[in-house]
Amino acid sequence: MSRPDPRQQAQRSAMSSAMAGAVDLSALKARSEAANRPQSPGGGDGGGGQASPWVVDATEQGFQNDVVEKSLEVPVVIELWAGRYPREEQLSAELERLATNGGGAWVLARVDIDAAPRIAQAFGVQQVPMVVVVVGGQPADAVNGAMPDAQAAQWVSSLLDALRERMPAIAEGEARATTGGEPAEPAEEPEDPRFTAAEDALEQGDYAAAEAAYEAILNVEPANEQATAALAQVRFLARAEQADPSAVARADAAPDDVDAQLAAADAQMAADQVEAAFERLVATVGRTAGEDRDRAREHLVGLFELFPADDPRVSTARRALARALF
Repeated sequence: MSRPDPRQQAQRSAMSSAMAGAVDLSALKARSEAANRPQSPGGGDGGGGQASPWVVDATEQGFQNDVVEKSLEVPVVIELWAGRYPREEQLSAELERLATNGGGAWVLARVDIDAAPRIAQAFGVQQVPMVVVVVGGQPADAVNGAMPDAQAAQWVSSLLDALRERMPAIAEGEARATTGGEPAEPAEEPEDPRFTAAEDALEQGDYAAAEAAYEAILNVEPANEQATAALAQVRFLARAEQADPSAVARADAAPDDVDAQLAAADAQMAADQVEAAFERLVATVGRTAGEDRDRAREHLVGLFELFPADDPRVSTARRALARALF
């Protein structure tokens, strides 16, 4: 299953828009990257000694790793405080408790602005404590002053509710928290007996039966991508089993022999010479006409189906095919 892109910038109407887009974090990011120092396993600057991997003491040098990168997957709540003032211990302890119990649904990054003045400047800190949420590398909400425990818990809960659908890692963290450290196993989808029969035939080397099984699925569901891809694989495997490496030399000696070109392309594909196989069939399409051209084109398209549609080799060959045809 493909992972949603964690870099999609989340937005939520429930949050205050006062901070959104108002802070440029690029300077801190550049400074962090330039420092290029190793991070401790727990994150941050390695001096906090936190037991939880989801609570870090962030520094200017570690800001890129501890805040910006993590915020591409889950919200990062930054607690800004100052060593020269008495710390709001109740808020700090409650945020740490919530983050630790959250299982990685969000990350708490604590920043002493006296030790990190550039971070304070970036967020325009006027008073401490100040709590800022960073999502997708940008500030999304901010709260000034202390919050009672119940208010802090409600604020974090609302934050996660607003972002859960857009940031799948939030749900993964919540599942990890409820299962004692491991994400809940997704329920397995029941096996489709039609695919099971086709796969059994394939395991036994009965390519004809496997091909018939996949064709039967496509007769009912013409748009079934899994069956389409599997059918292309089965057809190629049946041909590749008979592939003769000498077919390439014979085809090179007889460029007008379409059967030889098709066999040579299969031999090259079986030898993982993908670009060479594609180029051979494109050239065959370019110098033939009528039925011979159709056979070469269809064979080439069948080979395309062995790969993801966005494979750069397929994209290049498709463009070359279009030029050969038109």
